[in-house]
Amino acid sequence: MSSGVINFASEIDPEALRQAERTSRLPVVFGHVALMPDAHVGIGATVGSVIATKEAIIPAAVGVDIGCGMAALRTTLLAADLPSDLSHLLRAVAAAIPAGVGMAHESGDIAEVYRYAGRPATELTDKQEKTMTNQWGTLGSGNHFLEVSLSEDQSVWLLIHSGSRGIGNQLAMRAIQSARDFADRRGVHLEDPNLAYLEEGTPEFDRYWTDLTFAQKYAFGNRERMLAAAQRVMRRHIPPLG
Repeated sequence: MSSGVINFASEIDPEALRQAERTSRLPVVFGHVALMPDAHVGIGATVGSVIATKEAIIPAAVGVDIGCGMAALRTTLLAADLPSDLSHLLRAVAAAIPAGVGMAHESGDIAEVYRYAGRPATELTDKQEKTMTNQWGTLGSGNHFLEVSLSEDQSVWLLIHSGSRGIGNQLAMRAIQSARDFADRRGVHLEDPNLAYLEEGTPEFDRYWTDLTFAQKYAFGNRERMLAAAQRVMRRHIPPLG
């Protein structure tokens, strides 16, 4: 393994290691690339890696689901408060929180989204705005989930894993292409074109940074809305949730 990579994964795809080694050789990488236990092959950069850069940003390393993360809410319920059959609760949550590829609410308030998350630098089409608005407060697909969990003290928790839905992916893919174009214009040779980076102080960097900030706020608000919706459902079906 390259001296520029530190691997914390006990099992890892050889291609993920090769990706990390290519990344570690970029001139903007500061120190080493660290691979976490869940590291796996991604677009250009290895998913589950930690990459420090200096005066530059690699859009592919940030990822295509900008702001993907977790949120948890501890309820006032204990395990003994839950009914033995949670199927009715699952159906109610599924009705309140759309999940899956392209799934969305029937309507939304674009002004509310922009008040919360600000505006991206990239000008969005009417279709993008409508989809983004209706997908705010929805789960998505893949490894995203919402679950009712128990902690060691038998407290009931709501746990969510989700990101910035379609708009985050679209802004990310645009940025990866922008970085590739940026490298081409400057004659920068890359082992993998998807590892192209944007240099601080350039218009391309500033545009991506604004888009990135927007998508991260959108993702955070997306999880907040889902937690609130799930809590409302639980209040109706399992009193006395507070």
